[in-house]
Amino acid sequence: MQNFLKSTKEREIIFCEIIKTVKKHGFFVTNPENLIIFAPQKGIDIYSMINRVLIRLKVVQIIYAYYQNGGKNLDTAEKELFFSLSKAYDLYNYLLLLMVEITRYANKRLNAAKGKLAPTKEDLSPNTKFVDNRFITQLEENQQLNDFISTQKRTWANEGDCIKALCEQIMESDIYKEYMASETSSYDEDRELWRKIYKRLIFNNPTVDEVLEDQSLYWNDDKEIVDTFVLKTIKRFDPKNGSKQELLPEFKDEEDKDFARRLFRRSILNADYYRHLISEHSRNWDLSRVALMDVIIMQIALAEILSFPNIPLSVSFNEYLDIAKLYSTPKSGGFINGTLDGIVKQLKKDNKLNKI
Repeated sequence: MQNFLKSTKEREIIFCEIIKTVKKHGFFVTNPENLIIFAPQKGIDIYSMINRVLIRLKVVQIIYAYYQNGGKNLDTAEKELFFSLSKAYDLYNYLLLLMVEITRYANKRLNAAKGKLAPTKEDLSPNTKFVDNRFITQLEENQQLNDFISTQKRTWANEGDCIKALCEQIMESDIYKEYMASETSSYDEDRELWRKIYKRLIFNNPTVDEVLEDQSLYWNDDKEIVDTFVLKTIKRFDPKNGSKQELLPEFKDEEDKDFARRLFRRSILNADYYRHLISEHSRNWDLSRVALMDVIIMQIALAEILSFPNIPLSVSFNEYLDIAKLYSTPKSGGFINGTLDGIVKQLKKDNKLNKI
């Protein structure tokens, strides 16, 4: 990241602007293309900001589970938080491998056609443009991806029906037909093919979602945001980097990891104080009548507002209101927004909060 964007505050302000300009469905981004191309001319790498979005979601999930389980072991819950984040990173690698496996399956189909009892001329001399895709070749040889494979037992090779269905869907698409019919051939075209395939045919694909849900409960809420990471990775690939092309890191730096740990611990350790504030400003509602998820979302939002002075209030408000849309009732957003707004105004009035 260049020096003009070196502070956390500057990064968070930019993220706030992204939130305003990118259309969202509930919590997740539904237009990943806009997210990926935001201000590319300045070399802004927004991965760490997206990672904080994922961190916030995971903290909400784990703290809710912590209270549901009786709130007995903070250290165990913290380990679960980081394990859950690591599973999201596993999904990122696993989805990159999906493109490789689809291409391998397509190649097997070509070879099987040659072995027919009465192969056609097309069977014997097929168009290999798709299976010889240079972007996929580079991805298949990627050192980091192969290091990941060496540590995993899970493989797409065991999901034959899913791979077959995806491959057939791709081959029936206009994207594939136009690519195969094109008289030009370049690495950029090969990479662009897979960007389009992933965005239109793999992103929000029920068949893929079903397979992932069966494989890991952790992946139920991760797929859409991880899809944006995969799309960004495709665009970052450069043939000059060969097998050493860098993939996105699990955490950009220790600052993001520390953000996750501090947000989680302060949300729980200061829970009594935060809930006292919530109770005082919840419009005469008895706190016991407020949905537990709403209380937890406000509790975590207050932990962020009071513990991270460099994060603008607008960022925190927007993020937790988005999470409320995903996890709470339709009326929760207005209730949470009004309660937090009242708390913030009182804290400022009492000189206990000095941020914008």
